[in-house]
Amino acid sequence: MRNKAAAIALLAGLGTVMAAGLSACNGNKTADGKTVIEVVQYKPEAVKAFEALEERFNATHDDIELKIDSPNDAMTILKTRFIREDYPDIIGIGGDINYSNFLDSDMLMDISDYEGLSDIKESYLRNAKELEFIPMEGTYTVPYMANAAGILYNKDIFDEHGWEIPQTLDEFYALCDDIQAEGIQPLYFGFKDTWTCLAPWNAICVDLAPSDICSQVNSGNATFADAYRDVAIVTKSLLEYAEADPYTYSYNDACTAFARGQSAMFVIGSYAVPQIKSVNPDINIDSFVFPASNDPDGNVLNSGNDLQWSVMAGCENKEAAYEVLDFFLEDENIQTYLDDQNAVPCKIGDFELPSMLDGMREYIDNDRMADYQDHHYPSEMAVDAMIQTYLMDDSENALDTFLEKFDTEWARYNRDLITKVQKYYEEHPEAATEGGEES
Repeated sequence: MRNKAAAIALLAGLGTVMAAGLSACNGNKTADGKTVIEVVQYKPEAVKAFEALEERFNATHDDIELKIDSPNDAMTILKTRFIREDYPDIIGIGGDINYSNFLDSDMLMDISDYEGLSDIKESYLRNAKELEFIPMEGTYTVPYMANAAGILYNKDIFDEHGWEIPQTLDEFYALCDDIQAEGIQPLYFGFKDTWTCLAPWNAICVDLAPSDICSQVNSGNATFADAYRDVAIVTKSLLEYAEADPYTYSYNDACTAFARGQSAMFVIGSYAVPQIKSVNPDINIDSFVFPASNDPDGNVLNSGNDLQWSVMAGCENKEAAYEVLDFFLEDENIQTYLDDQNAVPCKIGDFELPSMLDGMREYIDNDRMADYQDHHYPSEMAVDAMIQTYLMDDSENALDTFLEKFDTEWARYNRDLITKVQKYYEEHPEAATEGGEES
């Protein structure tokens, strides 16, 4: 249902409502009788790819006119439109806390009957289910594109020294020691920009913490102090192999240093490659999964739903909306996006991926992936800054202080949600035994 009160709640905390440039829908039909499907997607960097897809769709469909809007600050614009009850037909957003909030506000359509879901990899469907605050029947999004995070490495430097890709955490430490022994900097970080602290954190979490830990904590069955202890220890251990004082270097500084060969590796996502290559177009980059476990079979790729499609609950042209989704999921159109954005497809298939993902290809092809933990974190909690503070803390009790604060701050910023979740399980005790807590 279209819940105006929920939309108002979604706007809470926004300092400024950006209403400029918004316009009401012109109706569901064009003058010549075509059904209009309006799509708003949140990745302005992909505007050229979506302009090409829009043109291709409209040239091949006589009964539907597709309009794709790719605005800057799309999430603010969407929330503003929702409060005005001015809804597009389809939204394209990331699989993160915003999706959780929209879903919890009953704004999205159950699309369980959409046949295209059968072509989506299970990992990405699971990512979406785990973003539900409480277990919900049905499916409310089509995962479309993902990204991948782990370790980028300079392939020429590795080949020159004959270094092999580590399969376990101990092998990774040994590799870093070997690199240092050769007088080369193993890792470079840009921790001046706090958000970059989440890159190693997320890549380590997928191996060492349950993917549904946030739901477990909300239901009262776990604590971050227990679940994140090993994650925090391994994250801090990387400082031994970092440049001196990584908190004085920004993300751009780290990208530039890696591009210039000042480090052999960079713990970051695939999204950093365009920035790196803008400095050195000829750098030979490959990647591998962060081996945070000493059990090779326990390591998975950190890959989240970077772009997913949801049909708004009030969409009056469901069949036409599904036809648009079918078009987006055609292999040719997926490849158009991949070529433009160096992304990872959520659809099962044989797609051409950028070469810098070669080292992760086995995990992608075999669907061995798990979501970014920070997709579940409320922005107000500022987990990135908390991690940075912990990394800078040299006191003996730094680890316990950080973990205790994580639990305390989580309870503070999720108080209402925790109450809601625990009330749900009190009223539905069977959900726990049916796996509801893992959704």
